[in-house]
Amino acid sequence: MSAALRALIAAPAPEVAPLPPAAHCAPGVRLLRGVPYAVPAGARPLELDLWLPEEATDGPVPLVLYVHGGAWRIGRRDDMGMRLRDWEPGPFARIAAAGIAVACVDYRLSGEAHFPAPLDDLRAARHWLALRSAELGIDTARTVVWGESAGGHLASLLALTGSAPGHAGPAPAGAVIWYGPSDLTAARGGWDPHDAATPEAALLGAAPATVPDLARAASPITHAHADAPPFLLVHGDADTMVAGGHSHALAARLKAAGASVDLWSVPGADHGWYGASDEQVTEIFTRSLAFVERLVR
Repeated sequence: MSAALRALIAAPAPEVAPLPPAAHCAPGVRLLRGVPYAVPAGARPLELDLWLPEEATDGPVPLVLYVHGGAWRIGRRDDMGMRLRDWEPGPFARIAAAGIAVACVDYRLSGEAHFPAPLDDLRAARHWLALRSAELGIDTARTVVWGESAGGHLASLLALTGSAPGHAGPAPAGAVIWYGPSDLTAARGGWDPHDAATPEAALLGAAPATVPDLARAASPITHAHADAPPFLLVHGDADTMVAGGHSHALAARLKAAGASVDLWSVPGADHGWYGASDEQVTEIFTRSLAFVERLVR
């Protein structure tokens, strides 16, 4: 097959591919679903869903870059956790209706590639969004990353580690982290870094204790620094999957570095806000959105 024919057969690069038509999925909200943003070598195309306010008349809108959970090995980009799945309108439509765009992004899972691949994917998504910001009507200089569980871990790293070569883009303006792991090096809540059968080991490709340099690089607490963007850390005080000590440790490191951080421990809440009341879950979402709005307005 000739090179010319290969070029004709190949799908357009995500940087120039036409955008899909927008669906009107809720009052005042447009949705572009399944937009390819990167094609890693040897991997599936990675996509994002983009929730947008109706056509803005006063300039580009700020952005939430949302990262889903699922222990780095499962999960869907359009899922904010089990307690918000039945909301109508859903959480992303509510954020967009408040005048803030939301990009819900795929990343390579641990069965597809090991760390730092998922972090590289988030950087690629941020780069794509910056490249196409004018036609999307978004202001990527006012981006807040928001993640839950494993997505909170990756969102923390994205907020703390900046850009990688080839993935330039403005630093996030803040981070909302729900019950995210922050330390892949030390035992917490019954989790053992020597265990090769954990989700963390699958993420790294080996038990964390056997690859200490990689485990440290994959731990948000390693990267806390004075110029970190403001963080909101929210964690249930009864979390049986990701010990609340992860958020407490990250908050302590950020404070010690001189960065701005708010830590909220939710009484009686287990992972995914299991055990929390409907009123508590609504308050968690509302306060998280208010935190975003204070940073980007």
